[in-house]
Amino acid sequence: MTSGFKRLTLATLAAGSLAAALSACAPLVVGGVVVGSALVVSDRRTSGAQLEDEGIELRSANRIKDTVGDKAHVNVTSYNRQVLLTGEVPTAKDREQIEAAVRNVDNVRGVVNELAVMPNSSLTQRSNDTLITGKVKASFVDAKDISLNAFKVVTERNTVYLLGIVTPREANRVTEIARGVGGVEKVVRVFEIVSEEELARSQPKPAPVTADPAAKN
Repeated sequence: MTSGFKRLTLATLAAGSLAAALSACAPLVVGGVVVGSALVVSDRRTSGAQLEDEGIELRSANRIKDTVGDKAHVNVTSYNRQVLLTGEVPTAKDREQIEAAVRNVDNVRGVVNELAVMPNSSLTQRSNDTLITGKVKASFVDAKDISLNAFKVVTERNTVYLLGIVTPREANRVTEIARGVGGVEKVVRVFEIVSEEELARSQPKPAPVTADPAAKN
């Protein structure tokens, strides 16, 4: 697959996400999405962890809805049971209550609270954030020396948040790339850092290749 085709695919996905965001009325956004089996396999989380993260996002969304209703714009992103909260809330008390509610969700092991006390962002800002996310992912593809599917990218008000289970080299590399993308004002790392050895041990081993008897003369 050529670099140009990959960039086109990412841009198409970003446009689809943008259309969904603009057509949605509810201000509460859940970070989990349905992905193809190839992406699930290449994700560095176990399949069980991926399902658990989706469940955490849904349960957190319900807790937030019960806590502040529709008056806040909150994005919930869970990666390996670490929850990132981004968006805008009316008051500091709302910010604290939302964090407390999410911390009490089953299986959440930590919360990174990046909620800003300010009016909800505009649709124009959110569309721009979606485009920035697409450009960051396209830049990761172009880099060749990192795996796009090892990272989750979230953009809020021109700030890019990077999540993933990564090595120190990968963390530094993707941070450098993201900072160079047009429109990015700040990069925040929410990584789980592991050594090269730990990463190698955690990845599934390829299946052994066996001879096909039918191929023999």
